[in-house]
Order: sequence, then structure tokens, then C-alpha cells
Amino acid sequence: MWDERQKKQLTAYPNFLGNHIAEQLAKNPLLKVTSVGLDDPEQGLSDELLEECEVMVWWGHVRHPETSAATSQKLIERVKNGQLQMIFLHSAHWANPFMEAMNEVVRQRTSAHYDSLGVKVEIDYLAIADSLRFRVPKLGDQLKPAVYERKFPDGHIAVQVSMPTCIFPFYRSDGKPSTILTLAPKHPIAKGIPKQFTLPATEMYDEPFHIPEPDEVIFEERWETGEWFRSGALWQVGEGKVFYFRPGHETYKVFFEKDPLRIIQNTILFMKGF
Repeated sequence: MWDERQKKQLTAYPNFLGNHIAEQLAKNPLLKVTSVGLDDPEQGLSDELLEECEVMVWWGHVRHPETSAATSQKLIERVKNGQLQMIFLHSAHWANPFMEAMNEVVRQRTSAHYDSLGVKVEIDYLAIADSLRFRVPKLGDQLKPAVYERKFPDGHIAVQVSMPTCIFPFYRSDGKPSTILTLAPKHPIAKGIPKQFTLPATEMYDEPFHIPEPDEVIFEERWETGEWFRSGALWQVGEGKVFYFRPGHETYKVFFEKDPLRIIQNTILFMKGF
């Protein structure tokens, strides 16, 4: 369990959000759980720890830039090789490792598509400019990832791919309830989860989410005012898997609720084949 251990968490989680989740997961005898944080030596991500780690749960919010690109790439290389599976919670949609995972999904899918055409293709992947790294899009902005093709008389194709920004146009931290719908009740991640359940207090995120299309959307979240979000999404990244679970704002006791905790536990067990 990796957590940036933001001080605001202490209003809802007296021993930090990550430690709380780790304590709950450790009650399962199938799981050996270690809780680490951003301020630990090597940011809690030493090579020794990674060699022992099979599934990593990641919570981050305001300290995303402190996780280096090199560290993020190291983690996602392990995912691609099947050595590591990753679960990203709530505001970790902007975490460097999550964004690198989404970039890798785009690269893999784009390469597979154009390789299948049997023609010469030049692909240029356009990274997000630093000035746009944490910019919230407006409703109606071009969805990313986005592909722009140029096709030439000799048959070759030049492609520009704008990488995903992993953000959405609206959010609201008012502590109103949300309803989570289980869209894939037979999926192992949804085992024991009701067809729908309510979180009594949470932050709102609203679509469209600028991400590559998930391989599976297992949960959808809705609000009384009509906003909705793909709140439980799964991707294959090389030989590994990445799951994004939206609930979990640091000042609301989302992870004192049994169903979100069970979803995390189910996901870990699913990723390890139990």
C-alpha cells in the first residue's frame, strides 16, 4: 500500500488513509501487506521492496510531481513484464505511474492497429506539455488520447497521437452521497458486491474522463444531480493489469465502508488468480 500521506487525511483517517487500508487488508490471511509512504527512504519504492511486491495499491493527490518519471517508468515496466499489478485510487488519476500506464496502453494499441495494416507508418506520440500537465479541460475540449492521420499517395501514413491527460472537466468536493452501480456482477472484482450501493459522503467527478477506453468497466458511479463516472475500470498493460477505482477522497471516510474495501481486496485476489 503506497500513500503520499497528505496531512489533510488525518481529519478522516487518524493514522493516514494508506495505513488504514493496509490494516483492513491485513485481516485477510491470504495477504501479506506492507504500508509505505512518499517520505520513506527511496519514496517507499526500493528495489528490495519491489522484488517482494506483487500488487501495489496507490493513493496520491497533491504531491504527484514528487514521484519521478524514472520511478514511474520502472513501476510500469514491471507491470508490462507481469511482475507487478497496480490499483490506483481516486485522485491517483493524475499520479505519474497511472499516466505512464495509460500512455503505455495507447502505445500498445496504436502499434497493434497500424502494424495490422501492412503499410509503412510513422507514429509520433505527443507528450503533454508541462504547462498543461495539471490543467482541467473544458467540456467540449478534444478528448485525449486523440489520433490525427495523414495519408500519402505512395501509401504510407503519418500519425500523430495526443496522449491522455487522465482528467475530466468537473469535480465537486461537497461531501454529497453517490450511488455505485455494479455493471459486471459476474466479474471476480465484483464478488459479494451488491447490484448497487451508496457512499454517504464523497467527492464528485464527472465524465468525460480523458483516458484510453478501458478493457472493462466494472462499476459506474452516479449523483443525484446527474453527473456520472466510470468508477471501476480495468486495463491490460503488457502482461500485467491496472485497475482504477474512483472513490476515496481524503477527508471523507469512504474506506470505512465495507464495499469499497471489499472491492480493493477482490481486485488484489483477482490479479493474483485467487
